[in-house]
Amino acid sequence: MYTTINENGILNNYANEPKMYYAAYPNKEQQRSYALQAAYATLLVTTLVLVALGVS
Repeated sequence: MYTTINENGILNNYANEPKMYYAAYPNKEQQRSYALQAAYATLLVTTLVLVALGVS
């Protein structure tokens, strides 16, 4: 941990910063997985909204 002391004697602690890296573009299998997750999420939200409207 990196620590500095200013002229008033107050400590300032700085966290270690992680190394940066570039994200890789998802391949076809990952894209298909994301699309499937989006379809499931859309189905879930639509079902919840319809149930809420039906109950009220």
